[in-house]
Amino acid sequence: MELLRDLLWGADSLWGGGDAHSVLILALVVALGTMLGKLKVAGVSLGVTGILFVGIAFGHFGLNINEHLLHFMKEFGLILFVYSIGLQVGPGFFSSFRAGGIKLNKLAIIVILLGVATTIALYYITGLPITTIVGVMSGAVTNTPGLGAAQQAFSDITAGADAGDLATGYAVAYPLGVIGAILTIMLLRHLLRINTKQEEAEASLGIDASKQSATIRTSIEVANEAIEGKTIADIHRLLSREFVVSRICQAGGEPELVTATTRLMCGDRLLVVASPEDSEAVVALMGHTVDMNWQEMSKDMISRRILITKPELNGVRLSTLQVRNTCGVTITRVNRAGIDLVAAGNLELQLGDRVTVVGPELSVAEAEKRFGNSLKRLRHPNLIPIFLGIALGVVLGSITFHIPGIPQPVKLGLAGGPLIVAILMGRYGPHYKLVTYTTISANLMLREVGISLFLAGVGLGAGEGFVPTIVGGGYMWILYGALITVIPLLIAGIVGRKVYKLNYYTLIGVLAGSSTNPPALAFSSEQTSTDAPSVAYATVYPLSMFLRVLAAQLLILIFS
Repeated sequence: MELLRDLLWGADSLWGGGDAHSVLILALVVALGTMLGKLKVAGVSLGVTGILFVGIAFGHFGLNINEHLLHFMKEFGLILFVYSIGLQVGPGFFSSFRAGGIKLNKLAIIVILLGVATTIALYYITGLPITTIVGVMSGAVTNTPGLGAAQQAFSDITAGADAGDLATGYAVAYPLGVIGAILTIMLLRHLLRINTKQEEAEASLGIDASKQSATIRTSIEVANEAIEGKTIADIHRLLSREFVVSRICQAGGEPELVTATTRLMCGDRLLVVASPEDSEAVVALMGHTVDMNWQEMSKDMISRRILITKPELNGVRLSTLQVRNTCGVTITRVNRAGIDLVAAGNLELQLGDRVTVVGPELSVAEAEKRFGNSLKRLRHPNLIPIFLGIALGVVLGSITFHIPGIPQPVKLGLAGGPLIVAILMGRYGPHYKLVTYTTISANLMLREVGISLFLAGVGLGAGEGFVPTIVGGGYMWILYGALITVIPLLIAGIVGRKVYKLNYYTLIGVLAGSSTNPPALAFSSEQTSTDAPSVAYATVYPLSMFLRVLAAQLLILIFS
């Protein structure tokens, strides 16, 4: 019994003292918290936040660790977490603002602004400290980076002081933040009188703004005499739109690949790849759509997705590759971070992109050799951009700047700085020959280790005062968190349906993404066989994450 006490509460004579004890406690908190997070009640689980609650329990019973080590592990874990998120969303961050994405991101901004407004109203009505109410807000929207940013901002303006009520507010509001979002989604279905069969059919057909950020294939017959004799390059100059002509079938002929110099004649039939909006413009100029079974007609041609794995192709423009002349294939689409991009000539390739090529089988095999298509090459981790980016992010986060109306200088901190640098490196790193690609499993491991260390540190630090706070009236924070969760989602849900005319399954994906709420996304995805919720979630998630982090910091800086 004495040995067990020494192990858990620490003894200088055991394993060399405090460091070993601290590592033991951290490991136990993470392991037990992960187990707790996997338990489901009514189909809902705490997920990684189970670590926070186990940390609180350990802290409550005095199983604490070295204060300096706790602070370091918490901050370093936060950096790893936000940086890995930035690397993941960076390649698709700016793509999400294209035609359809703008509408969805506008709705996400409405959700965030309503949440901040509700938080400020509760701050004035309840008289609670801003640290408490911001912690409740972060828990209500299940946004851990926002909690980290708020803690960092408070520490900066108080010369290193720690606000325990931030973590306590987060922990109290989090469970209902998960459940409240799911219940709101269910409530909206009844309030808006959703016909689920009709919405499912429309979602499967892509009748929605979110599909504007994807690509579609359209068969077109040339019927406009004004463009007869013009080349594909001429059409690009006329329209100033991004589209790729995959194949052409001239009168009485077999389908062929095209080049920029291919001339069009009335009666030619084309297979065009573009976004829905750009496709409409191409159809309007060229003629009209037709039904074509290109697969049956093009038996000697195949379509294959090839992985870009050769480092020398990182940052290279598609137009400079001239794959039509060198390999005899056409690139129609580029899939990056789960988003299909039109293979425009000015698009820069990134390591890890999946390009869709069309052509004869031998030509496609030749293109495969040129691009690499070797998953083994991508499994080797690229540590230079990770640690270089973290260093630059810490420097950026330490730079102070002034915002009119805020008395003290503002800085992005250890949450905002690395997040912005990671997004920029993920998007523009290949342009400067930086290999920023990491496999999904490597990125997920980095992210999970980071968030686990952060939540363990937050829980251990907040554990001592958690129960006294709840007993002393903190149970009301649950209600405040529920208001911050439900009010913005209800209002935005009605606006998205009535004003933006969004498909229901796209709408609930936006609501889950704007709340950065993975359990809500999981619930939304279970309601339909289409990928509409996931597409919408991915479209708004990057901007929502950035604004959530920024909002938490600004509330602390403005009202402290």
